Amino acid sequence: MTRIDTSPEAGPPAIRVRGLVKHYGGTKALDGVDLDVSEGTVLGVLGPNGAGKTTLVRCLSTLELPDAGTALVAGCDVVNDPRRLRRIIGLTGQYASVDGKLSGWENLYMIGRLLDLSRKDARRRAEEMLERFSLTEAAKRPAMQYSGGMRRRLDLAASMIGQPAVLYLDEPTTGLDPRTRKEVWAEVQRMVGEGVTVLLTTQYMEEAEQLASELAVIDRGKVVATGGVDELKAKVGGRTLKIRPSDPSQLSAMQRAVAQSGLDGIAGAHAAVEECLLYVPILHDEHLTSVITLLGTRGFGISHIGTHLPSLDEVFLAITGQKSTSVPSDEPADRASDTLPEEVAA
Repeated sequence: MTRIDTSPEAGPPAIRVRGLVKHYGGTKALDGVDLDVSEGTVLGVLGPNGAGKTTLVRCLSTLELPDAGTALVAGCDVVNDPRRLRRIIGLTGQYASVDGKLSGWENLYMIGRLLDLSRKDARRRAEEMLERFSLTEAAKRPAMQYSGGMRRRLDLAASMIGQPAVLYLDEPTTGLDPRTRKEVWAEVQRMVGEGVTVLLTTQYMEEAEQLASELAVIDRGKVVATGGVDELKAKVGGRTLKIRPSDPSQLSAMQRAVAQSGLDGIAGAHAAVEECLLYVPILHDEHLTSVITLLGTRGFGISHIGTHLPSLDEVFLAITGQKSTSVPSDEPADRASDTLPEEVAA
């Protein structure tokens, strides 16, 4: 269950989801999802193949009607007030949805006009976004001639034409090279700095760590864990103290000394003989001092000490029991398109 801040200082979340349900036949794509996303922050949504991430985005962006539950985005009910909501959100799906036959400028101008901007304002916003996303030189070229990274930047630019209060990014950097991915990250960070609230689905653990202030892990249509990056890592196992003895032959004796010490929570210490390291799980900060003091009083020499937090990949595997791999969509194939229907875009 997502934590709900009920303190007097806490304002209403930019996104508030309660009990959201969506079925496709006998498949429960969403099975009672609860989420809060604070204004001006990034919530990273992680999950294995078919977990329900894209279904969640489609429901929150009015592309799908939920079967049950409620969702408020920037104060708009996604079911009862969809037209107003569409004017204050932006969406970048898993695949670039720009029109390849139109130029970059024409794509952006068209989106501006569909959002009821005047001709003058649509031209101004198109030019601003082309410059902001480093596409000015390619503005008059058909989008089909753009590289994959350029098309993705154009897609992001299109989602920002209407200056949305809330932006959905559904695996926005899938298939991009590392340099282009970092460029997209920088742009997302700039948007958040300007006050935009972002819901980001991703299968890249590094991306989640770089961008998200809070994480939600979805599995089989349910939110199974929430919290900050370090908080989730601590839930999975906390820190591990790594100790290298000065004399490798003392490794086994060090392991026995720690395991038999009676210190609460560290009886699971184990040695990796090939690496000549002793690994000690640390549940509390005082364990660091206790273990080092113990080994010192027993006369063991130490050449190196370090601490290690589990990686976000390890957290993902521990929570879901599945490997993280890039996937095209959560929905059945006939529902996987990210292109906005005409009535939605308008």
